[in-house]
Amino acid sequence: MNEPKADEPTATATRSSPPTSDSSRHELGDLVENRSVVVCCGSGGVGKTTVAATFALEAARRGRRACVVTIDPARRLADALGLDTLTNIPKKIEGPWPGELWALMLDPKGTFDDLVRRYAASPEQAEGILANRIYRNLTGALSGTQEYMAMEKLYELAEEGAYDIVVVDTPPTRNAIDFLEAPRRLTRFLGHRLFQLLLMPTRAYLRVVSVAAQALLRTISKVAGADIVHDAVAFFQAFEGMEEGFRLRADHMRRLLARRTTAFVLVTSPRADTVNEAGWFADRLNESGLAVEGLVVNRVHPAFSKPTETHQLPRAPEGSALEALIENLHNYSAVNEREEATLAELVVEVAPSPVARVPLLDIDVTDAEGLSLMADHMFGMFGEHGGGRGGYAALP
Repeated sequence: MNEPKADEPTATATRSSPPTSDSSRHELGDLVENRSVVVCCGSGGVGKTTVAATFALEAARRGRRACVVTIDPARRLADALGLDTLTNIPKKIEGPWPGELWALMLDPKGTFDDLVRRYAASPEQAEGILANRIYRNLTGALSGTQEYMAMEKLYELAEEGAYDIVVVDTPPTRNAIDFLEAPRRLTRFLGHRLFQLLLMPTRAYLRVVSVAAQALLRTISKVAGADIVHDAVAFFQAFEGMEEGFRLRADHMRRLLARRTTAFVLVTSPRADTVNEAGWFADRLNESGLAVEGLVVNRVHPAFSKPTETHQLPRAPEGSALEALIENLHNYSAVNEREEATLAELVVEVAPSPVARVPLLDIDVTDAEGLSLMADHMFGMFGEHGGGRGGYAALP
């Protein structure tokens, strides 16, 4: 159990204020009902994948057609949904809800292949790219490829109109920045002088200028080998005429993230390190002109009573079962107060966005029933103190 230590510092980093938020947002459920894209961001190990699946499940429970996407290579989403596997094609999850719940796990290479086929001028051009050795290695190894393809898949699902809401489970916080920056990075790459230089030999009006490119390539060949350089040139030249399509796509992706129908939800736990990480990400969103529109704090020790009520309890007979229960209540209250102190600044920073606290449960959320329990806590079905299937984890 990840319990705060007695001497664990609270989050004290100074953070900038988020952009002014729409005053109509009062409950986390408003995001489920009124938004078309929800992006869940947070540190690793805070239950972000489970929270993303819970958002989609709640949308289905409210009659919407929802799809949840994970780019987490650990396949936690399939586990949370009680499935053996997930693929790049949405899979419908059956359950007792009026809407629909679909899920998929990103396949970066498959998504990249589909993108190439979409923008290639002919089937021959597409096959030339897909068969290129540089391309095959690029789709699996290039830094940021996974994040860009996740953004591409999100855009594809959001624009095709098959779903009322798409929920994205991003990688851990630092990599989530790559997810947000992916469209801009692609645009910069396509405009890079080296990319343009490698395209030159295919353009008739630049034959003279391409002599410089050929000289550069001969020099590189001596170091890297002629075969590698030949594959690289063939790869870049195979993209002839496709740059504009990629640029337009990247621009549309940036606009998708900035729409009022897109919401960013932070997921954290009540530990100082994860709270600081969430605050750091909120700052990065703020710098990008975006705002946190919801905060989910997972695995919180619940407060069963107000501190004043706990301290006013009468002393129980020494060694009695009542004494043990009262001591346990005092311990819960102390941990809860420490956690709330750790969360205080982050809660203020994201205000007036809604904050949901999910208690530390004594069950693993591994199926739709467990996700339903999470949803009850996240969206207020249990009120302040919780209830329903599954109890709270006991203090050691």
